[in-house]
Amino acid sequence: MPIYKIPYRETGYFSRLICDFLDENKQVKPFYHRFQKLGDFKAQIDEKSSFSDVNRKVLVEVLKRQYTKLDASETLAHIELLANANTFTVTTGHQLNLFTGPLYFLYKIIDTVTLSRKLKAQYPECDFVPVYWMATEDHDFDEINHFRLHGKNFAWNKTGVEDNDKGAVGHFDTEGLKAVYEQFCAELGSTDRAKTLCELFENAYLKHDNLAEATRYLAHQLFGKYGLVIIDADNHDLKKLFIPQMKAELTANDSHEVVTASTQKLEEAGYNSQVHPREINLFYLDNELRERIVKQDGKYFVNTTQLEFTEEELLTELENAPEKFSPNVIMRPLYQEVILPNLCYIGGGGELAYWLQLKANFGRAEVPFPILMLRNSVLLITEKQFAKAEKLGISIKDMFLPQNDLVNQKIRKISNIDIDFTEQKEHLVKQFEEMYAIAEQTDKSFLGAVKAQEVKQLKGLDHLEKRLLKAQKRKLGDHVKRMTDLQNELFPSSNLQERVMNFSEFYMEYGEDLIPMLLDNLDPLEDGFTVMVV
Repeated sequence: MPIYKIPYRETGYFSRLICDFLDENKQVKPFYHRFQKLGDFKAQIDEKSSFSDVNRKVLVEVLKRQYTKLDASETLAHIELLANANTFTVTTGHQLNLFTGPLYFLYKIIDTVTLSRKLKAQYPECDFVPVYWMATEDHDFDEINHFRLHGKNFAWNKTGVEDNDKGAVGHFDTEGLKAVYEQFCAELGSTDRAKTLCELFENAYLKHDNLAEATRYLAHQLFGKYGLVIIDADNHDLKKLFIPQMKAELTANDSHEVVTASTQKLEEAGYNSQVHPREINLFYLDNELRERIVKQDGKYFVNTTQLEFTEEELLTELENAPEKFSPNVIMRPLYQEVILPNLCYIGGGGELAYWLQLKANFGRAEVPFPILMLRNSVLLITEKQFAKAEKLGISIKDMFLPQNDLVNQKIRKISNIDIDFTEQKEHLVKQFEEMYAIAEQTDKSFLGAVKAQEVKQLKGLDHLEKRLLKAQKRKLGDHVKRMTDLQNELFPSSNLQERVMNFSEFYMEYGEDLIPMLLDNLDPLEDGFTVMVV
């Protein structure tokens, strides 16, 4: 299977911060702990060896309870290993997107599985467990209630959810998903693979009571055989372990000051910040409520509600019911590292960007900062599509060009006339240099008129060039259409395939071979964007 690699910087889809991070640019180094190299994990293992035995015991007990309804022998073996001081995790996280959402959900988890295996080979005295952290406490329903197949949107229109104010999505019941199921199955048809996907959707969403349970079942069916451990951290016992950090957040507000300072340094280095801390980076969570906790005049309030607490009352509530306190994007990474013996977090560019703002906050809390690793980004292209690209003279690198640039570049190349007026423009500029010299020697007041004429004539050449190019596009319309059609297939909605398409579209083509094929060919330690000809 041909595999091609494109530097992330050359794709045009990744921020300068992430590209500089991958290049180990000195400006980014203050914002992470260790780089994503296999050799750097020895020091990370040594640092994380201080992880609490008490926390391990609680973690194992909670995970076992969460897996009581699943047939999960490989996963349960990994859960048992987590009780041992020489076992560590590799973690990725993702929202509870309907039917996994975009394709990159698979790439995230495949990378955790692959890296765990590579670490075991490198450090055989230790064990390594891949973990998927379900974002069950997220409350942005509009981000997760749909997926795309064959260019169509399959959306869960759940009644009673307005303005994203109905609490954590993991608690949502699965009412309304039968309509999506019927629409989905009608789209797929009646092949064996279609029936497998329909059954998977039915068993996940129509036979489980809430979205967290449905997503756990779905992810387990896809990855359970590889020992993936799926954790729902929206849990009393796990949050009890996080009480000291949440108490400090409520009373001292240290994370606001520390993360704000880090963010300012990042921005001073010329990068855009991804998140901004609040004075209190916790939500209050209860039934259909997940709202910010705010402090005013010595009292604590739950935003948009009538709930209010004195400090003593709120801390008592924290001790008795820690599950009612939910970390936001600033505190969630810290929570993860407190309850997991974790070495590495694997995420997309946007995720790593906000993690890079948080290192100092981990130092303040005296919690080891994990190694950050960019997940694989992948373009799956069929042999037929690849052959089309070759016939059209489109290279792998060309595929990532903005469509107008791609078309213009190729039209210029295949045209039987020269549509590049660069030489004429250079000649014109030289002619005007002589005219400037004449004006200088005679009457300097003419310099402005000469300049205006130069600008006018250069614009005229630009205009002629564009008209000629447009005419050639019409003349070579069939060629242009074939190029744009191919690029639109590979980059739906002018976006990366992995950010738009759902895995089911590829399962229909490759069936049960899809995930093993990706596991065999994707390596999170290799550099570059992966283009895979399948």
